[in-house]
Amino acid sequence: MSRGILVINGPNLNLLGQREPALYGNQSLGEINQELERMASASGIGIEFFQSNHEGELVDRIQQARDDFELIIINAGALSHYSISLHDALRAVNIPVIEVHLSNIYTREEFRHKSLISPVAVGGIFGFGALSYRLAFLAACEIIKGREA
Repeated sequence: MSRGILVINGPNLNLLGQREPALYGNQSLGEINQELERMASASGIGIEFFQSNHEGELVDRIQQARDDFELIIINAGALSHYSISLHDALRAVNIPVIEVHLSNIYTREEFRHKSLISPVAVGGIFGFGALSYRLAFLAACEIIKGREA
């Protein structure tokens, strides 16, 4: 089994399934994580999950990932739009990053149109609800396979 993927979720994502379901869907974060766990198990790739409503905890977890993971999937929530510290932490660990958002941030309020995560990510998946995470996982598998080849 490879070193695997770290899935990081930021503020308010612990409320998925309850918070604005018309915008974010009915699946809870736990249900999304269970789907990814099944996909990872079937793929033979390790996966770990971390969620926090606190920016510093997210930075700490990103820094700890340096030697333990091959790729980070991150939905930083609102922090995507203004957190220089997350941007800097992701750049510092030198691990490929895939940015995920459940909604299409580019069709929402203008302040959501700019992401500070995107410039340090290899790619982003936006607007497909919970499917965004599954698509990110598939992309992560391809990136990991490409690095191992």
